[in-house]
Amino acid sequence: MQYDLIYQTFIISSILLYLLALFSMIYQKRTPTSMLAWLLAILLVPHLAVPLYFLIGVRKRSRLKRKLIRELHDITPDEAMMDNPVSCILTANGIPAPTRGNRYEFYTSGKEAYHEMVKQIREAQSSIYISTYVFKKDRTTRALLHELTERAREGVEVKLLLDSFGSWQAYFFQQMFEPLKDAGGKVIFCFPLLSLPFRSYINLRNHRKIYLFDRKRVLSGGMNLAADYMSADGGGPDDFINDLRTSQKAQWQDILFLIEGPAVFHYHQIFAADWTYASGVPMRVSQKEAPAPVEGGDTFMQVVPSGPDIRTDALFEALLSAIYAAKERIWIVTPYFVPDDNLLRALIIAHHKGVDVKLITPRFSNHKLADLGRSSYMRELEDVGAHVALYERNMLHAKAILMDRAGVMLGSVNMDNRSLFLNYEVVTFAYSEKIINEVEDWMKELLTQSSRNMKKVKPVRRFFENLMRIFAPQL
Repeated sequence: MQYDLIYQTFIISSILLYLLALFSMIYQKRTPTSMLAWLLAILLVPHLAVPLYFLIGVRKRSRLKRKLIRELHDITPDEAMMDNPVSCILTANGIPAPTRGNRYEFYTSGKEAYHEMVKQIREAQSSIYISTYVFKKDRTTRALLHELTERAREGVEVKLLLDSFGSWQAYFFQQMFEPLKDAGGKVIFCFPLLSLPFRSYINLRNHRKIYLFDRKRVLSGGMNLAADYMSADGGGPDDFINDLRTSQKAQWQDILFLIEGPAVFHYHQIFAADWTYASGVPMRVSQKEAPAPVEGGDTFMQVVPSGPDIRTDALFEALLSAIYAAKERIWIVTPYFVPDDNLLRALIIAHHKGVDVKLITPRFSNHKLADLGRSSYMRELEDVGAHVALYERNMLHAKAILMDRAGVMLGSVNMDNRSLFLNYEVVTFAYSEKIINEVEDWMKELLTQSSRNMKKVKPVRRFFENLMRIFAPQL
């Protein structure tokens, strides 16, 4: 009798959880692909899939929505940008309008990026705020920690915000930060791995790269803090030994950019919101702190955060709009290409309209599972005649999109579902000719080091490539 009661209670509880999961999917207005993937998992392994859904399946967090959207404000919107289709989509979603008077520098060398990072740390007078996804325990971070510790001892405010998943080495070996903390620096981890899973949201990642100095200058892009991305001695693609699978010694190909001017204020606001949430200690930002336009600064820039703390999918809408509006070209550089079906279809339609669609991606990335997951999407693009360029040198980790000659997107966002819909990300849209030409030259150089035509595979491999589409929302 007691056994029957326990069994009945278990069955009723399970049914209620299944219904709750289904209601949650409908309420969140998930895509059909995502919903079908979860429903299939629940049918096949219900007792595993339902708990997993509540751990990793919820995308927008109601109590996080207000963290950024209420704090990001326009500074000096410029009428000249009001007709730009991408800018209009973003501002309609509550993203601050582009600012003018920004100075910009572009780095594609890990050695140059490292020396600029050290230079900015040494020249900072009042504050250094750093947010990064990966912080490895290696020669690069040892040197940077030494520089940060010295500045903290001199009275500079140092805050270091790390993602606990991406920086797992640092998370589990936090003694490396003791000298910095003793000098007065602060170190906080986003979504601690050892906290309660329902509290830390184990499927979320802070993938933003924000390196902010004196609230006046910011470095951002795709580079994390590790020797793979930047180091004092470089170690570029010429050190690469043919197959990425047999050598990881070469420094990855990535980008970093420096901004000085009004656009920095929005990076400051984003960092402050993230720090406040992760630490529980309010970090207030006044609009009076917004930097003035830089003399000679000629770059229009629009800073765009995305993630669970943003009410809408502003970035995703802007990308779709840019692809559909393109008349000349859409050139994409990304290490991981696992797009939403809408984005993939938009790229195919753009190609059919005569738009020059180029995808530049590494032949082999640093994740075999990601390579398997992206292959069917890349083949679909290649099959319709789009230019799929496979970068043959070292790992290509950069993220950038050229949209006609009207603008360029640079930042931390990959062209995959995780970056576009799950991670906390930040990108910058730039609308000035100089920056567009510079990024175009860099992409052309990548193309000279790339090949076309994906390797033909056996039916078994093709089957598993297509099967991976079921799991695309989580890749």
